[in-house]
Amino acid sequence: MLKYQRNYKIAPDFKHQEWVISKAEAALTEPIPHITDMVSERSAGGIHDYYSNGDYWWPNPDTPDGLPYIHRDGETNPGNFNGHRMMLRKMRTNVVYLSYAYKLTKEEKYADFATRMLKEFFLDEDTKMNPHLSYAQALPGICEGRGIGIIDTLHLVDVPFAIEVLTTSNAMTEDIYKGLKKWFARYLGWMLTDENGIAEMNTTNNHSVCFFVQAAAFALFTDNERIADFCREHYKHVLMKQMAEDGSFPRELGRTKPYNYSIFVVDNMVSLCQLLSKPEDNLWEYTTKDGRGIKKAIEFITPYILDKSSWPYPKDVMHYDAFPARNSFMVFAGCVLGMKPLLDFYESLPLESEDEEARRNVAVRLPVLWM
Repeated sequence: MLKYQRNYKIAPDFKHQEWVISKAEAALTEPIPHITDMVSERSAGGIHDYYSNGDYWWPNPDTPDGLPYIHRDGETNPGNFNGHRMMLRKMRTNVVYLSYAYKLTKEEKYADFATRMLKEFFLDEDTKMNPHLSYAQALPGICEGRGIGIIDTLHLVDVPFAIEVLTTSNAMTEDIYKGLKKWFARYLGWMLTDENGIAEMNTTNNHSVCFFVQAAAFALFTDNERIADFCREHYKHVLMKQMAEDGSFPRELGRTKPYNYSIFVVDNMVSLCQLLSKPEDNLWEYTTKDGRGIKKAIEFITPYILDKSSWPYPKDVMHYDAFPARNSFMVFAGCVLGMKPLLDFYESLPLESEDEEARRNVAVRLPVLWM
């Protein structure tokens, strides 16, 4: 997956192997999730089409049927349909634990179940998810789906790394491997050509960053170097414009959850550096003419992670106490840039947050899988 060797100033050191194996053992006992297990009567698609509602949209109190929904930024509506997102995340998480347990132990039972899960979720005719997000983050009474919904599949960026680990197992046959690459190639193609994908790509906040994290991961997995190059150039010449000269992201600071979103956007910008950097085009070292770069972003946010009480901006309207959580940028930046305090802080945090918002906003489940 990562096409180029990384020079780590601090060697990656994963200290929780027994915990991962325990999570993999638990996954072996759970039903395999499929998006066909849950259907929403609100969806304009079929049973194989992913569907969700916008997080911060609520029934209209001024109309008898609650339509059209109204926006309450930062306030998650618990009544929205979230079943497909949860199924997708459960699949991703279990596949990650199972694949890494296989890497540690070489026990085929982990690879067998992970491969079966991938096959049923992406390839089997009865249970597969179609490779598009036309109906993601729909707004009842307003639209059947939005480009903004493409952020729902951010958690899939872990999956190609897990697949590559499984290629050494007996379970990951050539046909399954080719089928999975074809699925991700088709999804990437949809992202880059559909009006929803183009709209998401051209947003000016964390959504476009997350779009390109996905595009980069899926391009590398499917050997599409042309799109990987496109992502590198977009990072340098478009996404970097979201950053202020002090390393902050004004669009995120202007939200009702500025702390959460400021961490989130840095986390995903760092993921792009980890995915796309190569010796002749190292995004970790890239800076604009006025000095903006990923190091500046990390320098801005790190003091507020290590000492949250120093945060000078408004508190988030919801889930403020859930952050910081274990974000992968603490590991990637810690190892690549030699920032030991970030690594130490990562290790001091709970292995898993009990807060749903924090779990949803952590895109990379096991950073070591990328390293």
